[in-house]
Amino acid sequence: MTISLIILIGLAVVIGVTAIRRPLISKPIFSIFKRILPPMSSTEREAMESGSIWWEGELFKGSPDWDKLHAIAKPQLSDEEQAFIDNQLETLLGMLDDYQIVHENKDLPKEVWDYLRSEGFFAMIIPKSYGGLEFSALASSTIVARISSRSLSAAVTVMVPNSLGPGELLMHYGTEEQKNYWLPRLADGTDVPCFALTAPEAGSDAGSIPDTGVVCKGQFEGKEVLGLRLNWDKRYITLAPVSTVLGLAFKMYDPDGLLGEQADLGITCALIPTSHEGVEIGDRHYPVAMAFMNGTTRGKDVFIPLQWIIGGADYAGRGWRMLVECLSAGRGISLPALATSTAHLASRTTGAYAAIRKQFGLSIGKFEGVQESLGRIGGLTYTLESMRTMTAGAIDLGESPSVVTAIAKYHMTEMARELLNDAMDVHAGKGVQIGPMNYLAHQYFGTPVAITVEGANILTRNLMIFGQGATRCHPYVFEEMEAAANPDAEAGLKAFDTLLLKHVGFASKNALSALWQGLTVGRFNSSPVSGATQHYYKQLTRMSTGLAICADFSMLILGGDLKRKEMISARLGDVLSQLYIASCVLKRYEDDGRQVSDLPFVQYSLDRCLNKIGVAFDGFFQNFSNRFAARLLKTLIFPFGIHYQAPQDDITQQVSNSLLKPGIARDRVSHLCYLGKNEQDSVGVVEQAFIAMNDVVDIERKIIKAQKDKLIARKTVFDVTLKNALEHEVITEHEAEQLKRAEALRVVAINVDSFKPGVLEGNSQAEQKKSVA
Repeated sequence: MTISLIILIGLAVVIGVTAIRRPLISKPIFSIFKRILPPMSSTEREAMESGSIWWEGELFKGSPDWDKLHAIAKPQLSDEEQAFIDNQLETLLGMLDDYQIVHENKDLPKEVWDYLRSEGFFAMIIPKSYGGLEFSALASSTIVARISSRSLSAAVTVMVPNSLGPGELLMHYGTEEQKNYWLPRLADGTDVPCFALTAPEAGSDAGSIPDTGVVCKGQFEGKEVLGLRLNWDKRYITLAPVSTVLGLAFKMYDPDGLLGEQADLGITCALIPTSHEGVEIGDRHYPVAMAFMNGTTRGKDVFIPLQWIIGGADYAGRGWRMLVECLSAGRGISLPALATSTAHLASRTTGAYAAIRKQFGLSIGKFEGVQESLGRIGGLTYTLESMRTMTAGAIDLGESPSVVTAIAKYHMTEMARELLNDAMDVHAGKGVQIGPMNYLAHQYFGTPVAITVEGANILTRNLMIFGQGATRCHPYVFEEMEAAANPDAEAGLKAFDTLLLKHVGFASKNALSALWQGLTVGRFNSSPVSGATQHYYKQLTRMSTGLAICADFSMLILGGDLKRKEMISARLGDVLSQLYIASCVLKRYEDDGRQVSDLPFVQYSLDRCLNKIGVAFDGFFQNFSNRFAARLLKTLIFPFGIHYQAPQDDITQQVSNSLLKPGIARDRVSHLCYLGKNEQDSVGVVEQAFIAMNDVVDIERKIIKAQKDKLIARKTVFDVTLKNALEHEVITEHEAEQLKRAEALRVVAINVDSFKPGVLEGNSQAEQKKSVA
């Protein structure tokens, strides 16, 4: 005991006395840290430094303060925004015929373009002082989502000017002169913007764009001025074929020192009228047969004045920082809105279709295989709506959470793909036969677009979420990296020494906490609520602690190699992502007043999150290169094994049943889905049939009972069954008429489109419209 006491005292002195600790411990570790530190380019540093840390920071530190989550203001629409949605948006939705847009016009009709311009759909983010609507991120997201449930092509057309583009860049960085000229023109639709970033060899790696702008003198408006000689070749640029003003990202060089001593100034953004001499636009791409405008733009030796740089000459070389800051906000609004809209549409229509489509004498919704798909559709839809509102709400609070928006972009688009596959499976032939009455096919075509743009999903998951999250969200790592990069070695060591002491304490605390929570299975963790969701808060706290300790070990052991171990990084990113997703679900449940009808959706969502966390951790432990560390970590966090199960069958069936009958739960989970009121509206038709068939359930039961009692025959055609039921007074004349009407609507709803001979072979559009059967 005496020896142990002496050792403990010695350790305390070494650690506690700065003059001893710094040369013996901190300095050697500092040298090692600098060697293993992954190299960071200037573009990577700017991406790391951009944006803000929000709730994800709580999740990463190992002990989330759930009261902070509950204290976040509930996102809500203003009266003005709701009025726009109830009026202008409803008018627009009634004007859209997506089959005509995609298959006949391959463009929005002129009257729709005019309406979008005149009513400010392209100016939702522009301040009122410049003629815009100045809507919240939640309102923009809701409007785009609602449009998408009607027409994905129209939604993308509206989405782009209100996301990453000239409007947002001008608002944040433009000179007063630029704002005063361009923003009113963008607000009233005089100008249509596009933003050109992606080049043939620079997609997800946008920092490697080959397009250049060289500082030189040239002629502009009859005078010799200082400007840029631009050369670019861009592709995948949405709205480019119809744009009148081009936002352009390029690398700027000043070889002759006309602006100063720096020759390589870096990525810069400029705003150029497409009518300017040498600007080429017009060629279209055809993205998965969607009709939104997307194409190329090129320019060779195009001269522009320096004042066309967004923000003026002072912002030369600051374009990458501008882009990543704006992208993190736009990424949290646009693609999550499209994904959520797909889910609302799938939930509304698949539940209705499964209720009215019959096989083997039963609605297919009664078969457990279909119920499994419906449960997944409903559960993921609730999850997506929770993420949409919370992420948009963060932006409205003034946050720019780049890690959160990367999580939203990747996981929401992947969830939309998963549930849409389920919807297609349930609809079967109805889903694959294209025509005016198919409400799923265009969503199915368009889903890969959302997965591809704004950083391909593979890159987002494997590099961005944890790669950026581990550095930005960790309480100490980013500051330690800055200390290591300090050119003043003594100052860097001093800062590192202080941080190291805190970091060791942080890691030690998490290691002990992880073991305690593992041994007790999180049973003694605190929860801000009681009742059905109490268990989830406790388990999520436990998993947050597990993530914190695994992240520290990974960075300590792998160092710079962690950047290249993408599959390991991705699994830790999955844990962080599922913690955020679960937080969104819990927040929505509390914000909505713990609706009883929502509880099965909440339980499905949270069970799925915990199961995916378990799968991610299991993959991490199995594949971590240091086997001793992997076994140690698994023993600390999961001493009794990983036991998080996928959603149970009874919960899945409760969710499924909510979609198979009219009611509050179904309306709440699919409220963004537009229901047309005319007979040509595909979603409206299946909804009318669904309601009508629900209204005659009791009448059908009478007939089924009579068949069981052998009063009337089984397995006869509908008209014969109806006649027999009337003759034996099983039903009344009024009930028979109700059944006839409901059956007529059902038949129309389950039928698929067919075309007269010659129509699909190339007849004129007018003939096609007349010939659709």
